[in-house]
Amino acid sequence: MERCSGALEEAADGARQQERHYQLLSALQGLVKELPSSFQQRLSYTTLSDLALALLDGTVFEIVQGLLEIQHLTEKSLYNQRLRLQNEHRVLRQALRQKHQEAQQACRPHSLPVLQAAQQRELEAVEHRIREEQRAMDQKIVLELDRKVADQQSTLEKAGVAGFYVTTNPQELTLQMNLLELIRKLQQRGRQAGKAAL
Repeated sequence: MERCSGALEEAADGARQQERHYQLLSALQGLVKELPSSFQQRLSYTTLSDLALALLDGTVFEIVQGLLEIQHLTEKSLYNQRLRLQNEHRVLRQALRQKHQEAQQACRPHSLPVLQAAQQRELEAVEHRIREEQRAMDQKIVLELDRKVADQQSTLEKAGVAGFYVTTNPQELTLQMNLLELIRKLQQRGRQAGKAAL
């Protein structure tokens, strides 16, 4: 008798899973229609079905949310680092202007052209250094964001999310961004449906 009861529960669970899979697949198919046609063509029924299967237990939604939070923290940190560098550069420029003004005020008129030429060279050297530091910071930011994207791709691939693997191909990245957007929209719909049920 217990075996029969267990078999019935498994069958009911299987039917609920199948219904949930169908609902997710149907929702994904509806959302895909909002994408540009070039991406619609790349998202086959099989890919969408595999994505719906990966989303069944809700774990992928949690993973995506966690990745999104990590990304926002990383972007905020990098933005603040760049702001600090810009502020350091602003302070450096102000200090240099002040130093130059004081030196010019203390300078004898016949030595002023020599002093101004030296100050111009110093200013150009400082501006060159500032440009190099900004370029290095921007490169650091791009590399960090690229690493973050690769980490996200790897995490989603390991979680079994269809369409995700580590790549730098711009078309594949755009496709993955579209897949993430589909997941986020489904997640938002799920939250709204949960609130409506309350």
